[in-house]
Amino acid sequence: MKYVSANELLPDKLLREIQKYVQGRTIYVPSPEDGRKKWGQISGQRNYLLQRNFEIRQSFRMGISIEQLSKSYWLSEGTIKKIVYKRE
Repeated sequence: MKYVSANELLPDKLLREIQKYVQGRTIYVPSPEDGRKKWGQISGQRNYLLQRNFEIRQSFRMGISIEQLSKSYWLSEGTIKKIVYKRE
């Protein structure tokens, strides 16, 4: 995370008001809830995992064993079981 000086961003009046409470400490200002992206949306990791898990479930339905899926996807058998038995 890149830090930005508040006096570069905020109007003087607002900065003076914040200084009454903060006084030189570092604070984090979160994004509004409706503006937040879910984990992995920006990097594409979320879509990658959804696609991978879909392929694993499809392969399992076609008869490929949990052991073989585990070896193919480099995941533990427990992880494969969680993917294929998860209710959607």
